[in-house]
Amino acid sequence: MKGSIGIKILIAILVVLIIVTGALLAIKIINDRGLQGQIQTGQQDVENKEPEVVEIKEPTTFQGTDRPIAVMIDNHKDAMPQVGLNDAYMVYEIIVEGGETRLMALFKGVDLDQIGPVRSSRHYFLDYALENDAIYVHFGWSPQAESDIKKLGVNNINGIYYDTMKERTDTSLFWRSKKKYAPHNAMTNTQKILQIANKLEYRTTSEQKSVLHYVAEDVNLESNMEATTVTIPYSTSNVVKYEYDSENKRYIRYSKGIAHTDWVTEEAITTKNIIIVKCKNWTLNDGSGKGRQTLDNVKTLEGYYITNGKAIEITAEKTTREGQTVYKDLQGNEIDVSDGNTFVQICPIDSKVTIEPGKPAPVEETNTVNE
Repeated sequence: MKGSIGIKILIAILVVLIIVTGALLAIKIINDRGLQGQIQTGQQDVENKEPEVVEIKEPTTFQGTDRPIAVMIDNHKDAMPQVGLNDAYMVYEIIVEGGETRLMALFKGVDLDQIGPVRSSRHYFLDYALENDAIYVHFGWSPQAESDIKKLGVNNINGIYYDTMKERTDTSLFWRSKKKYAPHNAMTNTQKILQIANKLEYRTTSEQKSVLHYVAEDVNLESNMEATTVTIPYSTSNVVKYEYDSENKRYIRYSKGIAHTDWVTEEAITTKNIIIVKCKNWTLNDGSGKGRQTLDNVKTLEGYYITNGKAIEITAEKTTREGQTVYKDLQGNEIDVSDGNTFVQICPIDSKVTIEPGKPAPVEETNTVNE
């Protein structure tokens, strides 16, 4: 009797163990299937997921196929302030007679209601209009510029041929502002320039690459040369100065001892980049007695590149008048240029250029030599 009871108990225990083992096995199978389903679902999600698109940032300073327009801008004290300089992607400043300078402003793909005052051509400015594949706009010319424009086949627009000598009207191509005195008051705009260009059957598109190698991100120069105040004397009466605005990461321009501003907007003229090139100039012996200058610029010249509060020494290599200048660091690499406008200061080789750190000094006004 007792043996029978023991057998029954043993059987019951075995049944319980079998049930428990079966339950545990069932749970494991269910869990394994669930995990496999998650793995398969995850793989399917990876397969169905769209590839991530990485946006490549491009510089915006030099875009599109609009052909550049190069306009000679009067920089005499009686012409200041000018209009349009802040809309130029590059501005070249070079010495002319009497210790003065002229500006050549380059525009691309912009619609400007006024540009000026426009002034006459000098032959060495053609080199920089050509290397930018620009339509060259001026108001008169020196004999050397007239000869070279014809010899080099420059697509040019001489405003004298379109001058109304009166105030602006709807049909004016070039007009005279009554707020300034001649010869410092000739004006035009981009629409009128393109109207003339189309009539002359000039090409108005260009595939030529930029002279400068722009990059989208700010260029932070690896240099110990702090560039808070930059001073460039062209002559005793004509000094250019830049002061760095660290908040906006731009340089504020001063000319002839005063803050340089836009005539219409009254905003300060500023620039992201400054390129300084030192170049030998001398007075032409052309019998005119006007003191016109020439440049020894088709060669390798020395200078500086300045951006974001720092400066480095560079070279400017130009092998032909039409060829693009290549700006290189002292290791021989073409420099990257911060996305933004650039003033190219081509100054006399003996100019006492100073690049200084610290708080900029006030600019003292100087007298200008009249042309």
